Amino acid sequence: MQKQTTLARRLTLAFAICAVGLALSPPALAQVTAAEGYVPPDDKPAVKLGFTMFTDYTYTDSPTSKNADGSDFNPNAFNLSRAYLNVTGQMHHLLAFRITTDVTRETGTGSSLNGSLTVRLKYGFAQLNLDDWTTKGSWVRFGLQQTPYIDYAEGVYRYRFQSPIMVDRDGFLTSSDFGLSSHLNLPNNYGDVHVGFYNGDGYNKAEANDQKGFQVRASLRPLAGVAIAKGWRVTGYWNTDHVAKDQKKDRWLVDTTFEHPYVNLGFTYLEATNQASPGAAEVKPRDFSIWVTPRTTFGLEALIRYDELKPNKDLDQKQKRTIFGVAYWFSFGHGVVAALMADTTQEKFDNYTPAKSDNKNYALHTLLNF
Repeated sequence: MQKQTTLARRLTLAFAICAVGLALSPPALAQVTAAEGYVPPDDKPAVKLGFTMFTDYTYTDSPTSKNADGSDFNPNAFNLSRAYLNVTGQMHHLLAFRITTDVTRETGTGSSLNGSLTVRLKYGFAQLNLDDWTTKGSWVRFGLQQTPYIDYAEGVYRYRFQSPIMVDRDGFLTSSDFGLSSHLNLPNNYGDVHVGFYNGDGYNKAEANDQKGFQVRASLRPLAGVAIAKGWRVTGYWNTDHVAKDQKKDRWLVDTTFEHPYVNLGFTYLEATNQASPGAAEVKPRDFSIWVTPRTTFGLEALIRYDELKPNKDLDQKQKRTIFGVAYWFSFGHGVVAALMADTTQEKFDNYTPAKSDNKNYALHTLLNF
């Protein structure tokens, strides 16, 4: 009986997610009479092809590694960290889709491909557009898709090609997962809401059990009508999930960002709850990140970022990450985005047992997107 009740609740939640865009818009189902000069939407099927590629050369200053003869050397390598092939399009103005492949390094023990770059699926979803009934840019998605926070945050923080944002890099959130979600744009550019029901294990893992994750993000522009302040946004995010039954895996965060032609900046604070096994003590990490990207009108930008992680709020352990970089963003137009960046990253580990080595590297990163 308990299992039936739980299943009913989950099905109810899934249907609620599908309907959230319409539910928040009372006139959603009302028939609208076309105004004079109305241009009907294009219902012709269409397909677009694009790609995104991140490459880098990274030199590790510390720690050093050892050769087979025992001598020290500084690891350095040319890398390809992302190669997306995007297929997007529509079958009807109400029905869109996306299929995106990515590369990853094969590390399976005994695999004949061990060490090779292999292709995997990052996104693959169908999308029901709600533009006919509610605000433009509202939709419902089903399949392998972006989760609510990371894709949103990277729309402001443009430097994933240097490294992922704090909550992704430190392993608290995943950028893509299998699920059902809905997105609603608030009127007059005052913000948006994204709510979803996901497997919870991420795009690179199969579902391990019957547990599902519920995620919701709400972002507001408090001063959307004020020209100089319309780039300010405040965000709240909550993710409740379980590794297995009675094993919590919860996250919540607050975030504020500001966008301006001469500077973008942001601050994120996250708290999490993890349980290694049923009945085990809860571990509560804390993480925060602050960053700023001063910008010029001719493509030159800087990145200054500081992250600080406490793996357990009850222990005096800290991981401190500092990133400095200078980038040049090329202006090619025609949907082409390209950037070149020189940067350095330093990480320090305080009071870890066993001790962890501090590290520092220098890198040259490139971004190509079309």
